[in-house]
Formats: sequence, C-alpha cells, structure tokens
Amino acid sequence: MTIPDTHKDLIEGPIVVALSTVMPDGRPQTTPVWCNYDGTHILVNTARGRQKDKNLTARPMATILVIDPQNPYRYLEIRGQVAEVTEAGAVEHINQLGVLYTGKSFFKPGQKSPATRVIYKIKPVHVVASG
Repeated sequence: MTIPDTHKDLIEGPIVVALSTVMPDGRPQTTPVWCNYDGTHILVNTARGRQKDKNLTARPMATILVIDPQNPYRYLEIRGQVAEVTEAGAVEHINQLGVLYTGKSFFKPGQKSPATRVIYKIKPVHVVASG
C-alpha cells in the first residue's frame, strides 16, 4: 500500500503525528511522535523501554494519524505492520528528525545517546487519505 502523492507532505514532516499501539490488555495507547517516510515505510524513532517500544515489540502493528495543521479536514490515517526494527543508524536518524522538526540535531557526531535508540519501520497495509 502506498501513500498518495496528494498527502505525502503530511508525513514528510515536520508535523507531529499520533502513533497508536496496542497495550497488553488490548487497549490502544497513543503518543505524539516525529516520523519520516522513506518511500516505502514510515520511520518512527524511540528509546528502548518506552511504552511504544514495548507495545511494538510485543504486538508489531500501529496506526499513524496525521492531521494537516492548515486544514483539520485533510488528514492521513495509516494502519501498518512493523516490517523491521533496528538500532543501526538510530542515533543518526533521531538527529535527522531533530533537524527536520526543530532545526537542531540532538547528538554531535560520534556522541552516544544515553538511551538505546531504535527505529521502527512501519509498512502501510491500509491508508485513508481525506480532504
């Protein structure tokens, strides 16, 4: 499933998105996150041990909702499956997101993160583009 060209701008940043995962008891858990799109997957970066990390590890599915800040009736809902989880390049990735969203990177080249960073690559399996 691909993201329509008409709505790619919503996931190419810098718009904070809502990431919903599933708790152990089946209830949804939603967190505002930064993300980007590599043309195939939505990339979400987090630290090991956070609730979204635990949820995505145990139940590798998520929904991402992004609402256009200029038009709340234009939005993109992506239901997806975790296709890959990697720590490789995760510090560099959070730096890229930091620059995209704030204009600043978090870590200097070679500097380690105090937490283990991880990238979740989420493959869209159902996409709703509205507006």
